[in-house]
Amino acid sequence: MGMPYKLDTPDLEVARFAARQHGVVTARQLEAAGLGRMSISERARGGRLHRLHRGVYAVGHRAPSWHSRWMAAVLACGEGAVLSHHSAAALWELLRPIDGPIHVSVPTAAGRTRRRGIHLHRSSTLEGPPSSPPSLAIGGGRGRGACSRRHNIPLTTIQRTIGDLDGTVAPYLLRRAMRQAEHKGILLDGVEGNRLRSDLEEDFLSLFRRHRLTPVETSVKIGRYEVDFLWREREVVVEADSFVYHGGSVSFHADRARDLDLRQRGFTVLRFDEKQLEEEPDRIAAVVREALS
Repeated sequence: MGMPYKLDTPDLEVARFAARQHGVVTARQLEAAGLGRMSISERARGGRLHRLHRGVYAVGHRAPSWHSRWMAAVLACGEGAVLSHHSAAALWELLRPIDGPIHVSVPTAAGRTRRRGIHLHRSSTLEGPPSSPPSLAIGGGRGRGACSRRHNIPLTTIQRTIGDLDGTVAPYLLRRAMRQAEHKGILLDGVEGNRLRSDLEEDFLSLFRRHRLTPVETSVKIGRYEVDFLWREREVVVEADSFVYHGGSVSFHADRARDLDLRQRGFTVLRFDEKQLEEEPDRIAAVVREALS
């Protein structure tokens, strides 16, 4: 009678860890699976493990996905670490992922050292992520605490992520993230205000300057309405729409009412939103130039 076949080999246990963590494992998990340092080194030399950070390995692949990279960065920073800032915004699908260091936040008391490929943030207001999180839903996006999980990766909540982005990314990226959060049904607290509005107007002014569409007056009262931009001699008005300020049906109808009133007074009214400003600035300039000609 032959020897019984042993199912629970170290490699199978490693595979179980990796399956829960987007294909990455920690050195501690490798040791818990029964692999010593020599075995880990042998597997690394043989291409079965690929070092991503100190103490963190990709299992069987050299080109990790974004999810693998995010998970690896969080695991590399130890207990209490969470994906944050632009990286968390990308995982929440508020912004696109970008090449460069992964943003991770840790509790201040953790005392982590610098890690290559990781932009480390320390915070005294982080709370641990829930132990049994939804992996796909955005239900943890706006919780009472600062942390949640998505696709099993610990990260800051949408509300906290937006707060972290404020002042650390360009204003248009902050507005884009806010707009995406609103599209997902997340009601944001305390992040919209006059500064964001003025940032949007400054972006439009910069566009007009680049294309030599000045002089233009700003925040001008016409009748009972205040318009964003006015070329008085040409009777051309440009209104800058932000989803945060013009997203509801009430705002939509109010905007149309003011447009009708201004047109009755003889003004040409052009309305552009921040998404058009981000993606088609030259086209906006061409439309305004044509109206002024």
